[in-house]
Amino acid sequence: MPADTLLTAVRAHLDLAPTHKVLMEPIQKGASGRTIIRITAEDHPSFIGVHYTLERSDNANFLPVADFLTAAGLNIPKVLYDNVRRQVALVEDLGDTDLLSMKDSPFEDREPFYRSAFEQLDTLLYTRPPKDFELQPIFDEPLYHWEQDYFLEHYVCTHLGKDPEALRDDPALAALRKRLGATAPHMIHRDFQSQNLLLKDGKAFMIDFQGLRMGRQEYDLASLLYDPYMNHSNEDRNKMLELWEDVTEDAPIEPLLRDCATQRLMQVLGAFANLGHNSNLPWYLEQIPAAEAFLKELIDDTPLEDSLGPILD
Repeated sequence: MPADTLLTAVRAHLDLAPTHKVLMEPIQKGASGRTIIRITAEDHPSFIGVHYTLERSDNANFLPVADFLTAAGLNIPKVLYDNVRRQVALVEDLGDTDLLSMKDSPFEDREPFYRSAFEQLDTLLYTRPPKDFELQPIFDEPLYHWEQDYFLEHYVCTHLGKDPEALRDDPALAALRKRLGATAPHMIHRDFQSQNLLLKDGKAFMIDFQGLRMGRQEYDLASLLYDPYMNHSNEDRNKMLELWEDVTEDAPIEPLLRDCATQRLMQVLGAFANLGHNSNLPWYLEQIPAAEAFLKELIDDTPLEDSLGPILD
């Protein structure tokens, strides 16, 4: 049992007696497929215990990626103990406050954390892995194609109950993945959204970073700007873009950002539908309307409007 394995890890790490009181609190948020538990031993600070399987290839990357990001100066929770053979790790407990918890706060209160998050992306831009460092598969045209098929299978077919076959070879979708897959010059998180940014001491800390890979930086930026969980207004998105330009001293290329946001939202809609219908997590279905509205906005007056407009309508 994962909980038993994590309890054994804590007792080994702290050299606790078998009778030492240890509290374990499951953390239900997220959908990574891993077991994540807050563990508090009496008279000791709490830990976040992570037990993972190798059913998802990126789970095996958690510890090496954590070491790499720490060495690169990125804000992530510290890994305090790991046992690769038992597939467990104990990491620093940064608390429960994530960016999503500030959804209803004024932008001025959120601004320092967006700045910190953008600083993390900017640092990733200039970080290069060693040649022998194993990342997840590069974001190339086939991977973008997989994301689009995921969208068609779970959102269009399962959620909407429509036949997706006419879209599988759609030239506008093919052109989008070809444009995005032409280059992958940057290191990206791949799921850079409000639930994966914990907040502490005025800074944003990245979690769920095991999917690190080479891709387009604009994909991560779009993931935060068009985060359906936060459902940002156009005004807030403009403020975030101004903040991005202040942090990076550069402005994103608008057509490229739009392409990345469009692709990301298709992936998100596929994930929401899959988690909602196939994993019985109805909260994700409640996020679909915000993602749909963003996608409708992005495809307006583009070749994708003829392809996806009727589906979204």
